[in-house]
Amino acid sequence: MNTLFKQTLTASILSTMIASSAFAVPTETPPAFVKKVADGLISRLKADQGKLQNNPTAVKAIVRQNLDPYIDSQSFTRIVMGTYATNQNSTAAQRAQFERNFRETLIENYGSAFAKFSNQTYSMRPYKDTGSANPVVTLDFNNNGEKIPVSFQLADKGTQWKIRNINVSGIDLGLQFRNQFAATVKRNGGNLDKAIANFQPDAEVAVNKKK
Repeated sequence: MNTLFKQTLTASILSTMIASSAFAVPTETPPAFVKKVADGLISRLKADQGKLQNNPTAVKAIVRQNLDPYIDSQSFTRIVMGTYATNQNSTAAQRAQFERNFRETLIENYGSAFAKFSNQTYSMRPYKDTGSANPVVTLDFNNNGEKIPVSFQLADKGTQWKIRNINVSGIDLGLQFRNQFAATVKRNGGNLDKAIANFQPDAEVAVNKKK
């Protein structure tokens, strides 16, 4: 293979990769994506409502199937680990373990919240495209006459959007979880492995902190 041919082939491959990445964009608008996720989850909860009482395993299974695939756990992990997410402060293995544990405890958190679901409805606030790389879509959930705003911050993952952070009633869960994790590290004497193993993010505590 002569040098000119190799250079031409390399240039061709690179241009194809660049072109592919340039056009690999989500096919849905941010509001359409969030509506799809919300409607899919709510319809499952309503359909199986009779089976969910005192059955956390069933609730977690629904959350795992209908919400977990749309969570950008890598971005969420970086937000929550904060300074511990850098190569200088943690190893790749520690970050991977944190992500696995965090993803599972998120399912536990959302499972507990959705176990209380009883035909709540939601409305979507008008969406304005600001050109941000992380657009935000806000839903107002109606719970026994109380309106609870939930904002979903999204990340462009090429072919679809994913949820990288959530804000409930003005409370940034990523930031609150970061504070909880930092406190866990401190309680474990700065031992990151122990902190990762013992970390239990608590969304209810985070949200109720404002009250």
